[in-house]
Amino acid sequence: MAVDLKTLEKLLGLVKKHKLAELEVEDGKSKFRIKTALGARLVAEASSAFGQPVGSHGAVAHAHDAPPLAESPKKLSGSGKSDDERYTKVLSPFVGTFYRAPSPEADAYVKDGQMVKKGDVLCIVEAMKLMNEIESEVNGKIVSVLAENGQPVEYGEPLFLIDPV
Repeated sequence: MAVDLKTLEKLLGLVKKHKLAELEVEDGKSKFRIKTALGARLVAEASSAFGQPVGSHGAVAHAHDAPPLAESPKKLSGSGKSDDERYTKVLSPFVGTFYRAPSPEADAYVKDGQMVKKGDVLCIVEAMKLMNEIESEVNGKIVSVLAENGQPVEYGEPLFLIDPV
């Protein structure tokens, strides 16, 4: 089945314009799923930004101009770094509900003290019934889980502190 490039371009434009982390559009026979590392303002903007969903089955696109989900550590001039500046903060890319595990009976994705690699899933943030996996942007050790399981999180709210290696 051929990909409808005009529709794909329009959807990518919406993702970029509204700074969405993920957009999935399906009309029963066609489906587009676009995931970025971009922080979303509100996932609700996506649903109000387009009318009838259209697309081509199985098409996936990635926006590579998106900023990372993790806030890079800053360096101090002088003898060293303070704890806050040494750690990488993983920020919530949008407003939603924070979950440490894929289901209530499953183990948490990560725990304090655990080593993680870039791309490892750290948690899920649910927004508008869409489960969004939040991945580590760095290799390192989980220093602290800052959000409570099942609790709402805001856009830009720190979720984890990671000591990069």
